[in-house]
Amino acid sequence: MAPYESDRTAGAEGLPDEVDDVRAGRRKAARYVVPVAVVGVAAATIGLVPALADSGDPSLPKITAEQLIEKIAKSDVQQLSGTVKVSTDLGLPSLGGLESGMLSGATKGSGGSSADPQSKLMELASGTHTVRVAADGPDKAKVSVLENAAEYSIIHNGNDVWAYDSKSNEVYHSTAPAAEKGQEKAPKDVPTTPKELADEALKSVDDTTSVTVDGTAQVAGRDAYKLLIKPKQSGSTVGAITVAVDAKTGVPLKFTLVPTSGGAAVVDAGFTQVAFAKPAASTFDFTPPKGAKVTEGKDGKESKDSKAPESAPNRGDLGKGLDGLKTIGKGWSTIAEFDTGGQGMPSGSSSEGGDVSGFLNSLGDHVKGKFGSGTVFSTRLVNALITDDGKVYAGAVTKDALVKAANAAH
Repeated sequence: MAPYESDRTAGAEGLPDEVDDVRAGRRKAARYVVPVAVVGVAAATIGLVPALADSGDPSLPKITAEQLIEKIAKSDVQQLSGTVKVSTDLGLPSLGGLESGMLSGATKGSGGSSADPQSKLMELASGTHTVRVAADGPDKAKVSVLENAAEYSIIHNGNDVWAYDSKSNEVYHSTAPAAEKGQEKAPKDVPTTPKELADEALKSVDDTTSVTVDGTAQVAGRDAYKLLIKPKQSGSTVGAITVAVDAKTGVPLKFTLVPTSGGAAVVDAGFTQVAFAKPAASTFDFTPPKGAKVTEGKDGKESKDSKAPESAPNRGDLGKGLDGLKTIGKGWSTIAEFDTGGQGMPSGSSSEGGDVSGFLNSLGDHVKGKFGSGTVFSTRLVNALITDDGKVYAGAVTKDALVKAANAAH
């Protein structure tokens, strides 16, 4: 039993107003939207994941789960720097050359730049990565993903947002209006820090969730409380999420998401080093290197040294049907349902997708029901059922839950 007053279950009532503000309006369908390709499904889960490795058991004053959540919500740290280690294990098989091709295409975001953060940061959805972060108020932030002999950085400084991929020597630039009170303007397509991951987890705190304080830990040399978040519903693939919260500042330092299937955490994400001090002003300075290709975002102006942006890829087919997205159930067992417009999975023949469609079919588990037939694509966290008539059912739920939902919808 935890050494704190922590057996109270957190519900929709009784949580501090600050937490309601964090959650308000953000538990809708967008939380469950996942692409129909298994690689896209895997990438979309990064906003849910994490893992905690304890290194000590400091003695701290008692605190309730509600008080700890309130501490996170009230945290007003504006300045910090540190190193975050992120390891993701969604249980996908090795994709070999096909994986390289898909990721290569994914990194060519809008405008054809490999430095575009909208797609580049999705690479954090697999493998182990070291990320350096720094912040000085709402208008200055830097996130750098360190790779072998290369680095990818996003720098937000005032109205400018720069992204630089040293491997390709490409730069992506856009402008952002000055930050308003309480708003952050840095790119948020994929959470990269413990704080962002904690916000994702706290969206799920409702009457379908058990929230307790589960002891203490020491993370990056700092004393922390452990907040344990567990679904009370059956059918979810989420076993438990642990958030290590800095006892002094209320800043989330590390996270754990363990699937119901057991084994290693889906993602291990947390600070290995952290300091709550003002970073040097030069941290947020950036000038495009000589010879770099500079692509301007839609809000920026064309650089005289940049090449003309390539046409943005047509996302209409992938996005078709998302306007009609609806959800089935609630809480951790929520399933998203949408219609791709009658485009089910291709058969895998050379005339209907060739090697790619055949590969995707080989990953899937073929199922039948009142809906006819379909294919379930599975990771350790997110599963998606695509029926032959183009309906998609997806969520952090088991295969049986998806089949049951599809049957009930027909």
